[in-house]
Amino acid sequence: MVFLAGPRQTGKTTLSKIISHSFTNSLYFNWDILADRERFINNPVFFEEIERKDTSNPFVIFDELHKYKDWKNYLKGVYDAFSENYHFLVTGSGRLDLYQKGGDSLAGRYYLFHLWPFTIAELGERNTSFQDFISNPLDLSINDTKRLSEIWNNLASFSGFPEPYLKKKETSYRRWSTTYSRQLIREDIRELSEIKSIGEVETLFTLIPARVGSPFSIPSVSSLLKVSYNSVNTWLNVLEKFFLIFTISPWSLKIPRSIHKERKVYLWNSPLIKDESARFENMVAIELWRAVTNWNDLGYGNFSLHYIKNKEKEEVDFLIANDNEPLLLVEAKLNETRPSNVLRKFQKLLNVPAAQLTFGGTGFKLIQNADNKILVAPAYQWLSTLP
Repeated sequence: MVFLAGPRQTGKTTLSKIISHSFTNSLYFNWDILADRERFINNPVFFEEIERKDTSNPFVIFDELHKYKDWKNYLKGVYDAFSENYHFLVTGSGRLDLYQKGGDSLAGRYYLFHLWPFTIAELGERNTSFQDFISNPLDLSINDTKRLSEIWNNLASFSGFPEPYLKKKETSYRRWSTTYSRQLIREDIRELSEIKSIGEVETLFTLIPARVGSPFSIPSVSSLLKVSYNSVNTWLNVLEKFFLIFTISPWSLKIPRSIHKERKVYLWNSPLIKDESARFENMVAIELWRAVTNWNDLGYGNFSLHYIKNKEKEEVDFLIANDNEPLLLVEAKLNETRPSNVLRKFQKLLNVPAAQLTFGGTGFKLIQNADNKILVAPAYQWLSTLP
């Protein structure tokens, strides 16, 4: 089976239906549609009743099936009994790989892919191959500046979610953004989690935009909300599970006096962040997170995204690693075109390429740093080359 996970309203259903056009026989099922749910309850193998146009294997889409309490066991049984004669695509806005606790494992029965909001790498259509990028991640040529800059500014203003991005109107974005997180928390999270304090989860979410760009202090927030450390930690995990946020952990290997615990928290909806520098860092984080998760989905490696910070408060925003080996450092500096001393220091320690990204600009620099180089470039140019 193929699992397709990602935030709500990123186009999973639309993409699934487009894929279904490649099959002569197809069936779409959505747990959120009452008639579909009743059909399922009356006959769990209802897809056998599909009216076929030929004898080819049907393509069956299960949308939001993770909301069914026993969905993992159900899919395990379906796969074991019908995988030879059907193609199954399972989509959901909850973490299909982590949501359900207990039950039989689906290991070996599915491939997981993600669909994220639009990024400059997708919209820019530069289509860099993975091998070309990995062999020389600092390779860059300045192309299509006006178009790419316009895309980047639209992502900053309207987010990468298709509905507000395509409309490109501030009023449309505000209406969409006001209801998006509220509905997700009050409906999906309330329905599918065991959390009773939904109002406090909403309050926690409203605190996150002002804390983007710094390690997230759970003790500080728990004191502010007058709740336990474990409650805040649980709520953060649920917000991540339902794709309202994502988090990255600190990198400590070969870093003296590094911090080890506090995660950094980022939003999928960047325009919620008022501070211009923090919003820019969040936009870079989205691009890098999209890249590493998709590289993993496609089997290119075991990539992960981190940040570096030591007890002297020296910090580099991002580190991409593969199999726990550092691969690339990335720093987000809104306007600064001179490589930071901290970036130079950690690059020497880890001996990897580094990029310092700025929000705007039209050209780039390559700065020598011992045996390595630091690329200083407009974010919209370099990020659009990410495969």
